[in-house]
Amino acid sequence: MIDIGGAVAVEAIDEASRDQPDAEHRAAGVRGVAAHYGDPLREQRTLATGVGLVDRSHRGVVAVSGPERIGWLHTLTSQHLAALGPWQGTELLVLSPHGHVEQHAMVTEDGTTTWLDTEPGMTAGLLTYLEKMRFFSQVETHDATAGHALLSLVGPQATDAVATLGVTGLAAPEALTVPGPKFRSGELPPRPTIRYDAQPLTGGGWARRVPLGVDLLVPRPALDGVVAELRAGGVPAAGLWAYEAVRVAARRPRVGVDTDHRTIPAEVGLIAPAVHLDKGCYRGQETVARVHNLGKPPRRLVLLHLDGVTTDQLPAAGTPVTLDGRTVGFVGTAVHHYELGQVALAVVKRNLADDARLSVGDTAAAIDPE
Repeated sequence: MIDIGGAVAVEAIDEASRDQPDAEHRAAGVRGVAAHYGDPLREQRTLATGVGLVDRSHRGVVAVSGPERIGWLHTLTSQHLAALGPWQGTELLVLSPHGHVEQHAMVTEDGTTTWLDTEPGMTAGLLTYLEKMRFFSQVETHDATAGHALLSLVGPQATDAVATLGVTGLAAPEALTVPGPKFRSGELPPRPTIRYDAQPLTGGGWARRVPLGVDLLVPRPALDGVVAELRAGGVPAAGLWAYEAVRVAARRPRVGVDTDHRTIPAEVGLIAPAVHLDKGCYRGQETVARVHNLGKPPRRLVLLHLDGVTTDQLPAAGTPVTLDGRTVGFVGTAVHHYELGQVALAVVKRNLADDARLSVGDTAAAIDPE
């Protein structure tokens, strides 16, 4: 955790929170992260209008090396990685045989290693899958979480802030347009559906431009120095609560929080950033193609406005969303947003009307029509 006065650790507020290192990483010295630094709403505003530094060092980091690593990952995951070049990033999914989302990872290639950062608590599952699929491929995988930490510069001024570390000229994310149903083969270029620009950091690690700002992978021995340099450059710290509020408002789901065991990519907006629809065979590809060609996934991700009248307690992830007493979905991440009030991401039935009068527990809820 960034050592700043006023920091309140996530686990000090919620011992059961998934936003803390798993037992193996904690035993290896990975510390918890801050929920906030004393004023969560002010921290949100900073991220929305300027830039703030968020400690996300509880995320898992997997390093994949070896001469066949890129082609090997290309065959195992949903993304088109064969043309991924040095200092490029993207996103990928690992799907079940039935097309359900099992893993999501952000990807950065540095020319010698492909780095995957993933949700806290999901590193072991990702590594286990990759190890089972090695066979005779010339690749090596290992859990690099104990040696590397992820920080995020979040906000519209993130690229200005990262110049403090000597990184300039990071290009904005470059995304392909998702084709319509029954598109022609070859219509999608053979490249990642979204490309993130990356550059090396002078002390090791890298900076990666992403939709919410700039991610930094930093060797843990250099972590305090990088934080001090950014803070000296005028970048304030913001807690994970602020980051989550910005993410929810941007309708960006977290796998394992805003998804369940039945979730398919098309339901939660993961096709555009993480699935190449014309790359050929990979586990779960048949379901992805069938749903895309039919154009009707059974559920959809929405932003819910919660009335906040009956209680100011946010609903827990997994709380049912109901209509006239009938369950029509579930809540994922719920936050207190500095402008929107109480809002939450939820997965609901596709045919649910936008003006439906919903309930989450005793709280009235309404779908944001976008």
